[in-house]
Amino acid sequence: MLAWRPDLGHWRRRWPGSRGPVLVAALAAALIVAAPSQLAAASAAVGASAAGASVRLAATGPPVQVKGGDLVDVGTGRRLWRVHPYIARPMGSITKVMAALVVLKAGGLNRKIRVTRAAVRYARATGASSAGLIAGDVLTARQLLEAMLLPSGCDAAYMLATAYGPGRAAFIRKMNAIARSMDLMSSHFASFDGMPFPTEYSTYSSPADLLRIGKRAMRNSVFRSIVAQRRFYLPATTRHHAYLWRTTDGLIGSYRGAIGVKTGNTIAAGYCLLFEARRKGHTLIGVVLHADPSSGGLASAVTAAEKVLNWGFRQL
Repeated sequence: MLAWRPDLGHWRRRWPGSRGPVLVAALAAALIVAAPSQLAAASAAVGASAAGASVRLAATGPPVQVKGGDLVDVGTGRRLWRVHPYIARPMGSITKVMAALVVLKAGGLNRKIRVTRAAVRYARATGASSAGLIAGDVLTARQLLEAMLLPSGCDAAYMLATAYGPGRAAFIRKMNAIARSMDLMSSHFASFDGMPFPTEYSTYSSPADLLRIGKRAMRNSVFRSIVAQRRFYLPATTRHHAYLWRTTDGLIGSYRGAIGVKTGNTIAAGYCLLFEARRKGHTLIGVVLHADPSSGGLASAVTAAEKVLNWGFRQL
């Protein structure tokens, strides 16, 4: 049940069977429950307000225009910069970081998983990002993590969710169970890969929550080693074809000290990047949501992240 709290400026929801409330962004909640004729007006009104606020906040920080953002020194916990850190928004394929946490928690990364035609059809039919998996190939869960996190393969996410649910609905429940266990009060997962199903606003998180998810994932050595790569080559064997997967994270290999973590974009999410970098003995983790696309596509989020990191390291 949702109830508007004018004193807090957001909707208030409770998880089914949970102990505490979940805070959901006004825009996300409104768009989920609004009639179609109301969507454009609600989006324009709240979007204009958020954009204006982000510009004002950025005036005392890095020169970026984003609708949500956060930057924290991992070692000290000191927050260096923020733009609406507790407002939930869709974040596209950054969702796959939580999907990876479900798989890593379950373990068994040498488990053999046969790629199905359904996974290949899913990626093609939805226009989702793909790792180019070929039906009939047998890959390990570890290899599918590479395919999901580097080229952001929704076909790989489909296979992992199917195997580790077991079944995709059960897998999504596990994602939300981890969110509850972490007390992520502004996060909810309705898809296993960040695709906009059943609506553009059904899967969402806040910048502050995403940093906590990112920090949890980056503590895992397998996850950390995967997202730090520019590319991963898997030679052909009798069980599978050869694959070459390149990261969608433009910071890796181009920004000194960048060590992860994940890109995301949908129409509603815009261009997003969860990132981590290490310099001068400090590790900074940050996120930018719905970056100004004037610099061109996903590059807008990469450019924003570079500016945020450069500014952040100067504060240390």
